[in-house]
Amino acid sequence: MTDIGLAVARELVRRGVDKAEQLGIAGAIAVVGASGALVTASRMDEGGAGGLGRARSKAWIAATQRIPSTEHLHRMTTLPPAIAAGFVAVSPEAVFPGAGGLPVRDEDGRVIGAVAASGATVSPFFPAELDRALSVVDGRPANPEDQVIAHALGVPYVGQHGDDLPRWEARYGAWEDGPAEQPREPGAAVAQPVLARALELAERVLSVGGPVAVAVVDRRGEVVHASSADAAPTGAAYLAEGVAAAAALFDRPSGEVADLVAAGRHVLPVPVVALGGGLPLPGGGALGVAGVDPARCVGLAAGALA
Repeated sequence: MTDIGLAVARELVRRGVDKAEQLGIAGAIAVVGASGALVTASRMDEGGAGGLGRARSKAWIAATQRIPSTEHLHRMTTLPPAIAAGFVAVSPEAVFPGAGGLPVRDEDGRVIGAVAASGATVSPFFPAELDRALSVVDGRPANPEDQVIAHALGVPYVGQHGDDLPRWEARYGAWEDGPAEQPREPGAAVAQPVLARALELAERVLSVGGPVAVAVVDRRGEVVHASSADAAPTGAAYLAEGVAAAAALFDRPSGEVADLVAAGRHVLPVPVVALGGGLPLPGGGALGVAGVDPARCVGLAAGALA
């Protein structure tokens, strides 16, 4: 089993963000490897809380089950409730079995990962801010979420959420045959300063080299951007998020909050880890690094913030 490389995964996310900004929508895009482990994810500036978690879950399903997550969703609706609940119980990263996640394959057709999107206005519905001229592909309605993923992968649009026509008509009125609108090639995203800063911090850490993962979170501990180096241990991505969340929630280095974490773990909104590697950011949020000795992770985080 080979996981998709970080460079390829980040390009998928970049293309997805470019397309979402062109459509005037905002959310998060996640790429996982064939194992289901997170490779990289980004949340747009107006993406809203929770979207990255939903995208990550759909990508996990598509990668590990080797099918589009919409097919998995249809299967789940035919199962007895006890079996469906049991699947989620033993597959905790599949807690949101939504449609829209697609496998990523190599040149030999093997699944090496999956990509999915979700968020505040990234959905199969047509939001008010979506220009009608960008809501049609090949003469048919095309929902924005599936447009984002199709563009990220560079594949023809195929709706993953059922019939787009009723949702299109609910937004724009009766469908008229033969509309000529076609989506334009998006330019590079330019209206994501928070995400751009998170990407810059992550790149500073990753450019030093080493088997590490990095996460940048907001003041609530929700991930804005995360990336895991190809050589990083699988657990590094989860620990990077945990130490970043600890630093963000308590506004101090994650290695200094063990007592606070122990006292408040049951009420904190996200998982936290009281190891070294997380440092708060000015104005809120935090940077977390994991994968090597915690002291080294602290040094990498401090170097990125210097």
